[in-house]
Amino acid sequence: MDDTPQSTGRTVLVGIVVAVVTAAVFGRRLVGRLTRGRVGDAEEYNAAKVSVSGPISRDRGRPSPLSGATGATADEVVEQIEAADDDEDVEALLVELNTPGGEVVPSDDIRRAAAEFDGPTVGYATDLCASGGYWIASGCDELWARKGSLVGSIGVVGSRPNAAGLADKLGISYEQFTAGEYKDAGVPLREIEDDEREYLQSLIDGYYEQFVETVSEGRDMDPEAIRDTEARVYLGTDAAEMGLVDELGTESDVEDRLSDRLDADAEIREFTPQRGLADRLGIGAERVAFAAGNGVASVFSGDGRDVEIELR
Repeated sequence: MDDTPQSTGRTVLVGIVVAVVTAAVFGRRLVGRLTRGRVGDAEEYNAAKVSVSGPISRDRGRPSPLSGATGATADEVVEQIEAADDDEDVEALLVELNTPGGEVVPSDDIRRAAAEFDGPTVGYATDLCASGGYWIASGCDELWARKGSLVGSIGVVGSRPNAAGLADKLGISYEQFTAGEYKDAGVPLREIEDDEREYLQSLIDGYYEQFVETVSEGRDMDPEAIRDTEARVYLGTDAAEMGLVDELGTESDVEDRLSDRLDADAEIREFTPQRGLADRLGIGAERVAFAAGNGVASVFSGDGRDVEIELR
C-alpha cells in the first residue's frame, strides 16, 4: 500500500471531489423539489389562478403545527396578481379563496389588485371564504362557491388581553410615560377605562363601515342587507339565495365559466410565490424549530401589540 504524502493527498483530493459532486447532485435535486410546481405545467395558457389560503397577513408568520405549511402572504398574492396582469398571455384571473380572514389592510391590498386586473376576474370560494376573504371577493367580477362552502362573516373583531388581575397577584405595577391622552389605550397591565373602551370601539365601528361600503360597492348590494347578515357565515346554498354568491359549482364549472368569459377554452396557469432558495429553506427551518418547541414558547411571547384588529 502506498502511504506516501503524494498518495495521501490524492486520496483526500478524490474524497473532496466526490463530496462536491454528491453535494451538487443533492443540491440540484433539492432545488428541483423546492421549485417544482411553482407555476402550472401547461405550455399554453390564457388564464391565471392565484390562491388565498389560510389567515391573511402581511408577514408569513410561523407554520401551522397542524397543516405544516403556510399560505402566501398578502404581499406575495398581490405580486402574483400583478405578474399575471403583466403577462400578455393572461386574459382572465381566477382567485381561489379558502381563508378565515385576517388583517384589514392586507386584505384590502389583495382586493384592490383583483379589482384593478385588466380582464374578467372570478372568485371561487372552496371550503371557507369569511371576513377578509369576502372583502377580497368583493373585488372580483363574480363569486362562485360550493354548496357546502361557508361564506360571509362580514364583520370586524378587535381584542386586547387583560392581565391586570394577574399583575396584581404577582405584585407588578404599571407605569408608562406618554404624550397624548389615548397613546396607551388598551394596554393589558391595567383595567381599561370607559372612555378608552369607547375610543377603541369607534375604531372597530369605523372598519366595519368600511367593510359594509366595500362589499356594497363591489357586490352591488344594499348596505342594510349586508348589515342584516350580522356577521354570520352561511352555507353556499343560502349565500347564493341572499346574493352573497353569484353561482354554485365545482372548480370544473368555474373553468367552464372562464371559458365563456374568454370565448375560448380556458387554459389555466397557477401563479405562486417567487421565493428564492434561501427563503424556502428558511421556511423548512421554521418548521423544524416549531417541532422542537419554539412555536409553543411563542404563544407566551406575543408580538408587541396591545390591541389586535382583524377581519374574522
